[in-house]
Amino acid sequence: MKAIVWTAYGAPDVLQMQEVATPVPKENEVLVRIHATTVETGDCEMRRYHMHNRLLYLMRPIFGLFKPRIKILGQQLAGEIVSVGNKVSRFKPGDLVFGVPDFGFGCYAEYKCLKATSPLSFKPDNLSFEEACSVPVGGTNALHFLKMANIQPGESVLIYGSTGTIGTYAVQIAKSFGAEVTAVCSTTKTDLVKSLGADHTIDYTKEDFNQVNQHFDVIFDTIGKSPFSWCLDSLTPHGRYLLANPTVSELVKGIWTNLIGGKRVLFKLAKYTQEDLEYLKALMEDGKLQTVIDRIYPLEQVAEAHRYVEQRHKTGNVVIQIQEEDKKVSQTGEKSS
Repeated sequence: MKAIVWTAYGAPDVLQMQEVATPVPKENEVLVRIHATTVETGDCEMRRYHMHNRLLYLMRPIFGLFKPRIKILGQQLAGEIVSVGNKVSRFKPGDLVFGVPDFGFGCYAEYKCLKATSPLSFKPDNLSFEEACSVPVGGTNALHFLKMANIQPGESVLIYGSTGTIGTYAVQIAKSFGAEVTAVCSTTKTDLVKSLGADHTIDYTKEDFNQVNQHFDVIFDTIGKSPFSWCLDSLTPHGRYLLANPTVSELVKGIWTNLIGGKRVLFKLAKYTQEDLEYLKALMEDGKLQTVIDRIYPLEQVAEAHRYVEQRHKTGNVVIQIQEEDKKVSQTGEKSS
């Protein structure tokens, strides 16, 4: 099978198309013919091993000190099951599915084996493969943090980084919880976040974010760029500040804030579960959650997709289309040449 193999830490050119052996499912696994996957910021950080969260550098012995032990990146997929192990009863060949591998990578390829107990579900009929493959990572992270905040109907929620992979889902999920949502974005993206359900917007290209005189029950920073002190000052007395990608300094400040009481700073890595995937699937089937796709690249252009994502200006998701028959552009996206 064709796969994009990760040969070394470094620039996007370390990602090389190669022919590798097609995996064979074990007795408790399914073999998925991947139709679409995505390029996440985390894929790019892993590729060059430059992490926003400095604590993750401690994991380098696990991932490989001098060269990567993981050979194929790619964190999520949508596709068709082509074979199953003899102990698998939930799935059968021909089932259309979407989800994430147990160990989080390996989707830049034509085929991938997953445990039948992985966060894997049947693809909603109203979503294309390109749309479905984008949901597990961004959707799960958005749901994870917003559930941590225990949002009540009528509470005010500010989402910083509202047009990224996590942010586009966070706007919609917060609205499904009954929140009043304010999205921070640029001028060109205000119409998009409003179409996703945002009640208000703050245009950071026109307003000094530090001068916004409002208070929120929840502030969710999806990208790790919000001003910590301003966010704490802008919370209601029992407000919650959610950090999806904190620095070490922010973690220390957060622990101190939580010890004082009142306002809380919340951070905990998301765990991908079948329960959360089914929850997101139900929202999609009810038309309450949609995927925003910025661009679609073919598998052989994964390196170019990494370059685009690293510019940090993408809107929603950047998709890798692996099977040619699935050509479809959705939401705000455009087909890459």
